[in-house]
Amino acid sequence: MHFYVLKLEGSLIGSANALMAALLDLSREGYCFLVIPGGGPMANLVRELYDKGLLSDEAAHWMAILAMEQYAYLLADGTGAVLTTEISRSDGVKVLLPYRALQEDDMGMEHSWDYTSDSVAVLIASRLNSNLIKATDVDGIIIEGKVKKEVSATLLKGISTCLDQGSIRLLKDRSCWILNGTDPQKFVNSVLSGKGGTIIKGE
Repeated sequence: MHFYVLKLEGSLIGSANALMAALLDLSREGYCFLVIPGGGPMANLVRELYDKGLLSDEAAHWMAILAMEQYAYLLADGTGAVLTTEISRSDGVKVLLPYRALQEDDMGMEHSWDYTSDSVAVLIASRLNSNLIKATDVDGIIIEGKVKKEVSATLLKGISTCLDQGSIRLLKDRSCWILNGTDPQKFVNSVLSGKGGTIIKGE
């Protein structure tokens, strides 16, 4: 069984249902996924309120986690994926409802905008000793106009990329595979072949 923690970016909301269907197809070939939802446009609204000075760091953190929970329902809606509140390895495709799980134990994550849903996925992958994929709307980490096949997390500190800075600090003993999820078939091909995107290696 191939098990992955898969962070599914909010930017993929337009192709999310097709990508979820592709994950279900992969599950029939022995691939299993715990999907960590991004915050999507719901989290963007929280950030807008925060930027206007209407929210504290603590309130904004938990509201953003609840935004992830809303996106989780969208990802599971009509796709055959199962919603879960448990952080565990399992068969098939499950989508985490993160609010209750993180209320019980947020794994020491800092409550700031440096630590977003990306960081949640890194912490969960670490806890489950799992491989981590981030599905997003770019081909990987782009430096000087080129997609890097592999890059050290240390080199990305302070640089704006598709992965939040909290994740860069948290990766440590593991890696994160960045893959473009806008074309579900290409995404599936990458997972099956192990090729494409960028591997970010922890320190």
